[in-house]
Amino acid sequence: QVQLVESGGGLVQAGGSLRLSCAASGSIFSIATMGWYRQAPGKQRELVAAITSGGSTNYADSVKGRFTISRDNAKNTVYLQMNRLKPEDTAVYYCNARIWVVAGILNNYWGQGTQVTVSS
Repeated sequence: QVQLVESGGGLVQAGGSLRLSCAASGSIFSIATMGWYRQAPGKQRELVAAITSGGSTNYADSVKGRFTISRDNAKNTVYLQMNRLKPEDTAVYYCNARIWVVAGILNNYWGQGTQVTVSS
């Protein structure tokens, strides 16, 4: 079994910062892509940022220049540094990881979600 455990959400004023963390544990052979998605009330879940095992990153246009994704491969952990937060960033943030549980079997996993609320 594989688990993704998130931390770091909370309430912050507009213009503030938060840092999300997500640690993967369990039967892990290796981790391919890790990323963060978010879902606001009444909206579809959307990609915020993703990072490959080699460090290549991809960001949603709405967060470019404000958010930074990084990962610590030794700790199987991905981070999302969120700066200059806006009220429209308010959502439940979900960690996602594509994990090789054994050679040849790649599974997709989700964290439980962490609430980020940005007040105006």
